[in-house]
Amino acid sequence: MEPTAPRIKRVLAFAAHPDDIDFGAAGTVAAWTAAGVDVTYCIMTAGDAGGFEPGDRSNVSELRSSEQQAAAELAGVRDIHFLGERDGFLAVTPEVTEKVVALIRRVRPDVVLSMHPERNWDRIQASHPDHLACGEIVTRAVYPAAENPFAFPELAEQGLEAYKVPWLWFYGAPRERENHAVDVSAFVDTKLAAIRVHASQHPDVAGMEAAVQAMLQDNARRFGLPDGASAEVFHAVGVNTEQTIAGF
Repeated sequence: MEPTAPRIKRVLAFAAHPDDIDFGAAGTVAAWTAAGVDVTYCIMTAGDAGGFEPGDRSNVSELRSSEQQAAAELAGVRDIHFLGERDGFLAVTPEVTEKVVALIRRVRPDVVLSMHPERNWDRIQASHPDHLACGEIVTRAVYPAAENPFAFPELAEQGLEAYKVPWLWFYGAPRERENHAVDVSAFVDTKLAAIRVHASQHPDVAGMEAAVQAMLQDNARRFGLPDGASAEVFHAVGVNTEQTIAGF
């Protein structure tokens, strides 16, 4: 599924913290929105444990939310939901899962985008416990809860009927799970600008940008894209496709 495919009309993207989506998928998101795709963000934690400044931290969550809103606008996204869970303590609970199911049923996306639930031993920084929890919560919400009419019946009573998600794309996946690359060469500047907005998280902006650019170029080489290309890579999982066998 390419980002400009006509059948992709709506995408719902989940992250554990403000800035996660921008590091993992802002280029792809920008390509989608440029093609007219409607993208919604959901940030699960308040980001209150982020940054490097000691002292008064009472405004950290507000600052990071504003950074995320500004970064999202650069990628063409204006619809953002903040669940407000405590940074570093995101847990796979029925309460959080229900919130995610409700949002999936409300948005009814063609693609759900999420962090990966498996630990990446090659780069453990990609596997913050909140990242893993985000991936597990979203996976449970996508299947079977969102499509099971008997899961969270109170949602159906609110008019949020069961919905079958066609595709689940993970970013930050272990390398052996990656099976899909998106050429984001035309959107690298947008991605870097979106990441740069999260100024509270970057003690070394130049180093960060160099590392991101090198990663994007390595992704492109690994997936056989032309020399000089940049790519974001995903573990794309077909949940309800033409090949899916129905049932719980």
